[in-house]
Amino acid sequence: MSPMITSILILNLATGTIITMASFHWLLAWMGLELNTLAILPIISKSHHPRATEASTKYFLTQAAASALILFSSVMNAQTTGQWSILQLEDPLAQTLLTMALAMKLGLAPAHFWLPEVLQGSSFKTGLIIITWQKLAPMTLLLLTWNQASMLTLTMMGSLSVIVGGLGGLNQTQLRKIIAFSSIAHLGWMATIITKSNKLALLNLTMYILISTPMMLSLIFSSTKTTQDLTTTWTTSPMLAPLTMMTLLSLGGLPPLSGFMPKWLTLEELLTQNMALLATVLAMSTLLSLFFYLRLSYSLSVTLSPSPTKISSKWRLKPDTSALPLSITLPPSILALPLTPLMKP
Repeated sequence: MSPMITSILILNLATGTIITMASFHWLLAWMGLELNTLAILPIISKSHHPRATEASTKYFLTQAAASALILFSSVMNAQTTGQWSILQLEDPLAQTLLTMALAMKLGLAPAHFWLPEVLQGSSFKTGLIIITWQKLAPMTLLLLTWNQASMLTLTMMGSLSVIVGGLGGLNQTQLRKIIAFSSIAHLGWMATIITKSNKLALLNLTMYILISTPMMLSLIFSSTKTTQDLTTTWTTSPMLAPLTMMTLLSLGGLPPLSGFMPKWLTLEELLTQNMALLATVLAMSTLLSLFFYLRLSYSLSVTLSPSPTKISSKWRLKPDTSALPLSITLPPSILALPLTPLMKP
C-alpha cells in the first residue's frame, strides 16, 4: 500500500471518529461510525493474506449490523420524540437497542466473538488501532447517553464481559487473542461502571489506552507473537523485557501498578452504591485475567539473565525497529499510581 493511500485512510479514520465525538445529531454520529469502519477495512486487509481478508470481512459484517441497529434505534426514537438529538433518547426500546448496538461495536459479551478473530487476522499495528482508537467513538456515544442508556443491559453485558474475558484468555498461546480477551474484560469494567459514574468510566478508558499502547509497541518492537516468543525477548531487548513484564502486570491490575487504580476506584464506587454482589463478581472474575498475565510475565522473568548477551536478532525472527520510542510510552503506564488521589472523582 502506497504512503499516500495509507495517509488518506488514516485521515479518514481520524475524521470519522472526530465527527462522531463532536456530533449531537444521530445521523451525523452514524455517518462518522460508517466512515470509521470503511477506513479501517483496507488497513486490516492490506497484507492480502486469507486470514486478513477473513478478518476484514468479519469486522465489516459486525460493524455494519451494529451501525444499522444504531440507525434503527435512532429512527424509533425520532418517531416517538420528533427530534434527532443524541441527548434526548427517551424511548425505552430505542435505549435498549442502542445499548446493544454500541456493545456490539465495542465487542462486549455476548457480542464479542468477532474481536479475537479479527485481531488474530490483523497485524499488531492494526490491532493497536482496533483496541484503542476504534473504541473512542462508541465509548463517546455511551458517555453522552450514560444517563439514558439501559442500565440493566449495560450492567449484565459488562459483568458477563469481565467473566468471558477472563475465561477466554486462559487457554490461549497467541498473544493477539490474549490481548483481545483482555480488551473484552476491560470494556466490561467500563460498561459496568458507566451508568454509576461516567468519570470513572472515562478514567478506565484512559488508563486502558495508556497501558495497552506501550504494551503493543513493545511486542511490535520485539517481534513477539506467541507466548513462546516471549522467552527469547531478552536476547534482542534486555532492557525492554522487564519493562514489558511490568506493563503486562499493570494491565492485569496488580497493585501497586497503574492498572490497579481504575479497578480499585470502580470497586469502591460499587460498594458505596450498595452493589456488593456485583463488586464481588467483578473482583473474582478479574483474577482470571490476572492469572494469564502472571503466566506471560513468568515466561519473561524465567529467561532474564543477570548479564544477557545482546545480539542483533533472535532465532528465526528479525526485530522490528519501526515502533515509537518506548522510553516515552512505557513509564507512564506503570508509574501513574501515585496520582490516584488526584484522579479520584
